[in-house]
Amino acid sequence: MSFLSNLFKAKPFIKDLGVLGVDFHSHFLHGIDDGAEQLNQSIEMIGAMQEYGFRKLITTPHIMGDYYKNSAETILPKLLEVQSALQLSGLTIQLEAAAEYYCDEMLLKKVENDEIMSFSSNYVLVELSFINPSDFFDVITFNLQMNGYKIILAHPERYSYWHQSIDKLQAIKDKGVFLQLNLGALVGQYGSGVKRVAERLIEEEMIDFVGSDAHKIEHIVSLEKLFNNHYFSKLISSGRLLNSTL
Repeated sequence: MSFLSNLFKAKPFIKDLGVLGVDFHSHFLHGIDDGAEQLNQSIEMIGAMQEYGFRKLITTPHIMGDYYKNSAETILPKLLEVQSALQLSGLTIQLEAAAEYYCDEMLLKKVENDEIMSFSSNYVLVELSFINPSDFFDVITFNLQMNGYKIILAHPERYSYWHQSIDKLQAIKDKGVFLQLNLGALVGQYGSGVKRVAERLIEEEMIDFVGSDAHKIEHIVSLEKLFNNHYFSKLISSGRLLNSTL
């Protein structure tokens, strides 16, 4: 029996997320951040994403100061381990890895030392504090762009300090930064306030990418609610999403 059939207790699974093609924000590599803890959890989550119709996953472990000291040296061996397990499990979805970088002094040093893990056409996924804007964001953005990288800001709808000033996000876009919405925001995963901001960003056509940001299987199961979601349908029909280009 399939992963999702088990999870949904044999409920008929009619639609899928294949229209997106690629998910590039997730935490599927076990034991290196706050995502999957064990290899079997990695395989369960990736199997569920395959059944949703994704053709490729670019998983992005956290790299954050002294908290998640990941690098290519910790991420790539773990990627190989999971890829091998996927093959043994009969799963055919393509799995790659990059990183989700926290905008701090450590990232600034990584940019200066050319130690960035990018994906596709030199994209780099970055995130900010949920408490206050980063003092390093502007200089990091400038330095990354000067080095030929294209920046994607993760889950802008979750930064509550900008909820009443969406123009701040527009100013970031005007500097050439792409915005990535978490799919879970549209189904209430982060609360009603974040959901409203996510919907507004879609209405104002500010979203360039979407991502699962899946840390556990429950996050993936909840994506089934997208199939009857007006704003998700609006986003797909807009033709603005760039996921399939990755």
